[in-house]
Amino acid sequence: MNFKTFSLHPAVAEGATEAGYITPTPIQEKAIPEVLKGHDVMGLAQTGTGKTAAFVLPILNRLINGPRNQVGALIIAPTRELAEQIHGEIKTLGRQTRLRSAVVYGGVGINPQIQDLKRADIVVACPGRLLDHIGRRTVDLSRLDVLVIDEADQMFDMGFFPDIRRILSHVPSKKRQTLLFSATMPKEIRRLANDVLRNPITVQIGITAPADTVSHALFPVAQHLKTALLIKLLGNTQTGSVLVFTRTKHRAKSLGEKLSKAGYRSTSLQGNLSQGRRQAALNGFRSGEYQILVATDIAARGIDVSNVSHVINYDIPSTPEAYIHRIGRTGRAERSGDAFTLVTKEDTQMVRAINGAIGSCVEQRTLSDFNYDAPLVSHGNKNQASANRPRPVVQRRAPKPRTNNQSSKGAFAFLSPKNTKPSDRRSNP
Repeated sequence: MNFKTFSLHPAVAEGATEAGYITPTPIQEKAIPEVLKGHDVMGLAQTGTGKTAAFVLPILNRLINGPRNQVGALIIAPTRELAEQIHGEIKTLGRQTRLRSAVVYGGVGINPQIQDLKRADIVVACPGRLLDHIGRRTVDLSRLDVLVIDEADQMFDMGFFPDIRRILSHVPSKKRQTLLFSATMPKEIRRLANDVLRNPITVQIGITAPADTVSHALFPVAQHLKTALLIKLLGNTQTGSVLVFTRTKHRAKSLGEKLSKAGYRSTSLQGNLSQGRRQAALNGFRSGEYQILVATDIAARGIDVSNVSHVINYDIPSTPEAYIHRIGRTGRAERSGDAFTLVTKEDTQMVRAINGAIGSCVEQRTLSDFNYDAPLVSHGNKNQASANRPRPVVQRRAPKPRTNNQSSKGAFAFLSPKNTKPSDRRSNP
C-alpha cells in the first residue's frame, strides 16, 4: 500500500510526496480512509507512529476546495513544542495547497498571533492562549468543520479538561467532524470521547506492548543513589542521543545541571523555561549540540527526534501505558534502541503493573562496579557520590554470585535475587 491509494487531491498528494511519504504507517493506513469519509475517529497511538499526518492530510484534503481566510480546522495540543511540530507539518504537507496555518500558544506576544489568525484556515493551539483569543474575539470558530484533540491523555494530566470543555462551547456541534488522539486511554479520556465524538471509529496501534526494536530493562537502586547510578550507566554505555525522564520540573532542571557538571553535554526541558530557552534546548538536542535532554513527560510531548539511542526513566512512569509510550521514543525509524528505568522499593507495585500489561517480566539488571550500599550523606557534602564516581571502562570480572544464605541489602531488599542479574556490557548495560 502507498499514499496513492488514498486518492488525495493532487496538491495534497504532491506535498506528501515532496515530504518523502511513500508507505503509510499502520495508524495512517487505518485512520486516513476513515477520516476522509468524514467519520469521527478515536485514535490510540504512541508518539512517533505518524499520527500527525493521519489527521493533517485529510484536513488539507477537506479544506482545499472550500472558502479561505476562515478557520475550517482547529487542532488543540497540550504543549508549545507539539503545537509547533504540528504547525510545521501542516506547512510542509500543505505547501502546494496555499492553505494557511496559524499557531497559538502562551509565553510569546499575542499581537502577531492576532494578525495570523485573520488569514488562517487552520489553527493549531494550546488551550490557555486559545481561550484568551476567544475572550478577545480575535478568533472566529463559528464555521469550524474539523476539530482535533491531540495527546488527550496529557491534556488531562495537565489539568486542561475544563479549558477543553469551555472551548467546545464555542465551536459548532452540527456537521462537525471530531478526531481525538491519545497515547493512553484512561476512563477520563473515554468519558470525554463519549461526550464529543459521534459514532466514532476506533483505531488502535501499538499500545499493548513495546516495539520490537526497543530493548528495555529495570535497574533497582535506592532513591538517594539514583543520580550516581545514572552517571555510572552513562559512563558504561555507548550512547547517541539520550532522553532522560523525570517526574517533576524541579528535578529535570537539577538533574540536567548535575549531568553538565559531570562532564556531559546536557540540558533540560521543563515548563518553567521561557519559550526561547525551550526552543534552544530542543534545537540543541536535535542538532547534537546536547547529547542528553532531561525532560518531564509533559514538556517532552512534541519532541520529534528519530535518532534517540537511549531512553532512561530516572523516575518510573505513573501508568504501564505511559511506560510503553515513553520507551517508544527510542527504536524509531527502523533503528534499535535501549530503555532503562531506575526503580526503588516504592516502585514495586508499578513494576508489577508494567509486567502484567506487557505479559512478561521486564529484565532486572545491576552494575557490578557500583556500590549499592553507599549510605545517604548530608546534602552539603560534595563527595557524596565519590564511591560511585565514573571510572574509565576496563575489562571487569563478573561479580561473585550471592549464596542462598546471604540476605539482599540496600536497594535490593525488595527484589528476588534470581530476577536481578549483573550487566557488564558496554554497549547495552
